[in-house]
Amino acid sequence: MLRRDLIAFGAAIALFASVPALASGQKAGAIEIQHPWARPTPPGAPTGGGYLTLVNHGSTPDRLLGGSTPVADRLEVHEMSMQGSIMRMRKLDDGVAIPANGTAELKPGGLHIMLIGLKKPLKLGDRVPAKLRFEKAGEVAVEFVVQNPPMPGAARKREGM
Repeated sequence: MLRRDLIAFGAAIALFASVPALASGQKAGAIEIQHPWARPTPPGAPTGGGYLTLVNHGSTPDRLLGGSTPVADRLEVHEMSMQGSIMRMRKLDDGVAIPANGTAELKPGGLHIMLIGLKKPLKLGDRVPAKLRFEKAGEVAVEFVVQNPPMPGAARKREGM
């Protein structure tokens, strides 16, 4: 019985240790960067997508303007929208606003980071180093973990444990 419990405990630790993309706490000034992750890409794909949540703990707004990464030619802030049955993607030259004491969520199907001119495919488990550039908070190094999209509600369930 004890051995089975120890094995289950070890498996639980391994499971939670393998989910670094859900960790929070990276900071750039008053901006907290939560859950940076990217989707895996097929071989030869020219672009990839990155996602995260930005929480502004400050009393003044800020903006995510863009950034850089060694795995792609460019890192840009984009918006995806549907116009009827047509998907539109466009670069946001002014970046993404992060309101004072507010949040900006970059997620699939909306605001997101585009990695353009990928130098190699993004594979499950890869870590993608990047520098994000903010209007007021400056530049901050982050690491996107390549993973499949989280299940809806997964983070809420984990937080309630």
